[in-house]
Order: sequence, then C-alpha cells, then structure tokens
Amino acid sequence: MSDRMQAYIEQLGRQGQDAARQLATASTERKNAALVAAAAALRMRANDLIEANKQDVDSVREAGKPDAFIDRLMLDSDRIEGVAKALEQIAELPDPVGRQLAVTERPNGLRIERVAVPLGVIGMIYESRPNVGADAGALCLKSGNAVILRGGSESLNSTRIIVECMKEGLREADLPENAIQMVDTTNRAAVQHLLQCTEYVDLVIPRGGKGLVSLVRDQARVPTLLHLDGNCHTYIHESADLTKARAIVRNAKLRRTGICGATESLVIDQAVAEDFLPGLLDEMDDCEFRGDETATAIDSRIKPADEEDWGTEYLDSILSVKIVADLQDALNWITHHSSAHTDAIVTEDADIAAVFLNTIDSAVVMHNASTQFSDGGEFGMGAEIGIATGKMHARGPVGLEQLTSFKYLVHGNGQTRP
Repeated sequence: MSDRMQAYIEQLGRQGQDAARQLATASTERKNAALVAAAAALRMRANDLIEANKQDVDSVREAGKPDAFIDRLMLDSDRIEGVAKALEQIAELPDPVGRQLAVTERPNGLRIERVAVPLGVIGMIYESRPNVGADAGALCLKSGNAVILRGGSESLNSTRIIVECMKEGLREADLPENAIQMVDTTNRAAVQHLLQCTEYVDLVIPRGGKGLVSLVRDQARVPTLLHLDGNCHTYIHESADLTKARAIVRNAKLRRTGICGATESLVIDQAVAEDFLPGLLDEMDDCEFRGDETATAIDSRIKPADEEDWGTEYLDSILSVKIVADLQDALNWITHHSSAHTDAIVTEDADIAAVFLNTIDSAVVMHNASTQFSDGGEFGMGAEIGIATGKMHARGPVGLEQLTSFKYLVHGNGQTRP
C-alpha cells in the first residue's frame, strides 16, 4: 500500500510540475478568467456542494466532534457565496508575477533586475475548513503556482466539489487542469509521502491545529511555511477606554471562536481590573472565563485557571484571564505564552502602544482593534492561504506576493569578467 501511495503522490507531483511550467508564463487575463469562471461554477453547483457538505457534517456530528469544529466545517449558501466572491476579489488584485522588485546599474554597464517569479508546486495540507481549498487554489493560480490540496478526511466530500469547480474554471480559461489537484484519499500515508516529495513539490504549507503543524515540522523534507496555533492575547492597559475595550474583547473572542485570530487570553492591568471585569462578564455571559487568583477574587463567575490554560488555543467560547501589575509585566507574560500569531493592546496612550507594538515579536501586533482582523482578506490581500508565524520568507497573512520568490535577470552588452 505504501508503494502505491508513494506512486500516487509522485504522479500528482509530476502533473503539478508540468502545470506549473505552463502557469509560470500564463497571462494575467487567462488566470483571472479562470478565477471568475470557477466562482460561477461554485454558484452553479451550490446545491451539490451543500449536499456534499451535509454528508461531511453529519459524519463528524455522529463522531461527537464539538460545535466549534462543526462550525469550521459547515457550508451554507452565504458561506459559498463568500467563497465565490473571494475568488473574484483575487482576480481583481494585481498579478504578483513579473513584478520588478529592484534594479541595479553596475559600473561595467550590466543592468541587473530582481523580478518576482512563482514558487512552483505547493502542497497545501489543511484540516476541517473546506473553503481553504478554494482560497489556496485561487491564490496559487493567480501567483502562477500549481497546488496539491490535501484537506482533512472530514471534509473530503466538500473538497471534491470545490476542486471540480476550480478545474472547470481552468478548462474555460484554457489553462492546465492539473494546476489544482487534490489528494483524494483518507489514507494518512499520503501526507507523509507529500511531505517527502522533494523531486516535485517546492513548498508545503500546513493549516490546522498544533498536531498537524508538529507532524509537518517533524516529517517534512520539502521546505515548509509553518503556521503554529493561534494563542492570541488582548492586553487591557490602565489607560484604556473601558467601554471600547469591552467591545473589542467581545468581538475578538466571540465573533467566530473557531478561527486562529480569535483572542484566547485576556491580560488586564490590575489598576483597572475591578472596574473592567464585572461589566465584561455581564456582556459575555455566553463565554466561560478562567482566571488567576486575582481575577477569581474580583468576580466569582470566573473559574480558576490551571497552568495548561495559559497556552491553550481553545477555539471555543472560553477565555483565560491574567491580571498583571503593569506594562512590563504584561510584555513579559505575553512574550512567554504567545504563539507569535496575533497579539493586541487596548490603550489611549500612544507612547504605551508604541512600546507594545515594537516589543511584542508576533507576526501581527494590533492597537485598539480586534484580533479577528488578523486575516488576509481584511489586510487587502483577498483571501489568504494561511498565517505564517515564523520569520523566514513570509510572515503573517500569506497572500499573493508571499507565494512568489524571485530571480535575477542580468542584461549585458558583451561584458566579460576580468
């Protein structure tokens, strides 16, 4: 079985590599036409996709998965329309391929350009959200890359329909169908082979929980762009507008609890904790609070937190609460516990905000805004393929520009090197 699975993955890789070579020189107009046609196909097949998604949802519900997991998996007409619009928005964005990044004129007359080029073949490994397949396929297509999608087994039926719609768009634009492929099996060996397919795959991007990311980190031979868990913090400084702060925290935690940009830990200056917390709990009675001894003493509705809570990405209506002495205490706490995804400060003091923004070493750092804005679409990138929490090549939301590399074009007139 392992040999057959390896051969299957290598076949996908070869097909992707051939498609990537053609995409690298495809015109912007054809790539955009494919995206618009794929969006139309998604709308045309919305009922098929909803039915396929229902099979996926029913399966995980029977397996006892939590509501937050089911919410990430579920598609309805509004969410499908959102996916289609995201494809159209990506079509409207500037083409990142061929951008002149720099140009140098050398004393010997050589003219050296640095221009953006596609990465090649990207392996995208993700878990329950089926819309990730459409987003990843669209971003890779627009940036001239072929993609091999390996969605979670729980979303297999939904992913098939989405990929069929994406391929329909490619056909209509006379682009290679194998520019967007899926690993159509639940066999876990497929992931291992994809991670080690160095001959054909140029980059692997995992999007999911800590277990998936750890698996990719530990087993990959192909270069990876890692997205660790989103243990995001919101810090309420003593100079915060508390009414504003309560609205921000409620949105940051509860707008959608199952996304990686949701705030999981609330950090509050002791000077304002007694004024801030009771009112917040009144407004967030649909959320469970787990706090340190100071927090539980302020409001009995707050349950005692244990050490595990400070590092947990709940993806649920649960929020940890830490009371700190001052800004430095908050900086130390967040630096130690953050997953380097997104952290925010709420303060009316611009100098304090500047210290926080410059000190916290996360991919996204915010001032007076909900952490749920940590999203490629909200950053003007269209959809995103993920949020990178490392520091190499790309960081934060990964959109079109981050899916390109570069090469040097050297123009001469007969120069020889002495």
